[in-house]
Amino acid sequence: MEKIIFFSLVIPILGFVLYLGGSAIMNGFSAKSANREEEKVEDQDSSNSFNEDNNLSDELDKLNNLLKDGVLTQEEFEKAKKKILGD
Repeated sequence: MEKIIFFSLVIPILGFVLYLGGSAIMNGFSAKSANREEEKVEDQDSSNSFNEDNNLSDELDKLNNLLKDGVLTQEEFEKAKKKILGD
């Protein structure tokens, strides 16, 4: 009789503890996965901004070369530079 009472109390408590532990572990895994996805997005954003900056400087160099070669006037150069810089 004592064993029945003991097991009828211990088994639900043990089950509840295992449930809490399992749910905490699953929350940790999902948070870790979300952090990895966020890092991937941040890495892509930083590489995109680097490429945009690099493209911007390349375009400005091309414009400067056209100005030096006499293909563009100073006024045309300023207009094109403002267009590229988004002003």
